[in-house]
Amino acid sequence: MSHNTFGHLFRVTTWGESHGPALGCVVDGTPPLIAITAEEIQHWLDRRKPGQSRFTTQRREPDQVRILSGVFDNEDGVQVTTGTPISLMIENTDQRSKDYGEIAKAYRPGHADYTYIAKYGIRDYRGGGRSSARETAARVAAGAIARKILDHALGKVTIRGALVQMGPHKIDRANWDWAEVENNPFWCPDAIAAADWETYLDGVRKAGSSCGAVIELVATGIPAGFGAPIYGKLDAELAGALMSVNAVKGVEIGDGFAAAALSGEENADEMRHGNDGPHFLSNHAGGVLGGISSGQDIVARFAVKPTSSILSPRKTINQAGDETDIVTKGRHDPCVGIRAVPVGEAMMACVLADQLLRHRAQNG
Repeated sequence: MSHNTFGHLFRVTTWGESHGPALGCVVDGTPPLIAITAEEIQHWLDRRKPGQSRFTTQRREPDQVRILSGVFDNEDGVQVTTGTPISLMIENTDQRSKDYGEIAKAYRPGHADYTYIAKYGIRDYRGGGRSSARETAARVAAGAIARKILDHALGKVTIRGALVQMGPHKIDRANWDWAEVENNPFWCPDAIAAADWETYLDGVRKAGSSCGAVIELVATGIPAGFGAPIYGKLDAELAGALMSVNAVKGVEIGDGFAAAALSGEENADEMRHGNDGPHFLSNHAGGVLGGISSGQDIVARFAVKPTSSILSPRKTINQAGDETDIVTKGRHDPCVGIRAVPVGEAMMACVLADQLLRHRAQNG
């Protein structure tokens, strides 16, 4: 069991390594007759690709996607899905494998080097191989298809992500403006915080260090009824999907851990009758009650650890058991949480598309 596939009816299998010739995914379960183009998928990949500012890795990858199967022109000449597996490929064009020669036999602290050897007896030391965050490009491509499924079935569904904390520095929620997310290199909804983060991250970057981040995701337009009360909980599957993203160490739904400090009266989302059904007076639950969507905005947050590849010498051992110090050279993100924003959006889209198909299969 290689565990390279996620989803139930909307199934995504990713393949490829950081320094191999290409990576990609096979998406199965997409309904037929949904209009889709490579340009639409490319739009989302362009938001994730490296080298777009001094605050991300300077690896220069165009992340150009090719659709290899699963689409065909209908009688009007529009390219649509055929209901068969959609295969997507993204070529790697800017590998510098020589950067990793010195760590071929040593374990980088914070990386999967030791655990890969312990499990498989072999590892691709060039950028981490399969464990590299470069694999997430395929997830973003799959997420673009998931968004098309949601829009086709439900009308306009919006899935947005924002960086709400960098290192110890949090945004001021009173300054939240979704328009600001597209106006700075951090996907930050607080313009004042974004300006402060530039100075902070410049210092981290120049010191050869790294920092973590917290990303918040919000999905609007999802009706009540997605999910199941026990083993198919919407919030559980969102948590699992987000925890599968590289470097993620924590996930919460709605108020999450902060709910533990609330009273029952404070935490319960009270209701009144609205024009289109129940009107909730708050959303501490993050749009999920008993594992099932409530029709409110679905809110999730995930925490990303500091990038483990840093220039500061760290104590480690090599495969022979010798103690040594290690410096990880190469091109790395000083805050990997920045490019995790579009990845988180994609994983939420994939989970919601899968839940949509499962809901319709059971309930019509």
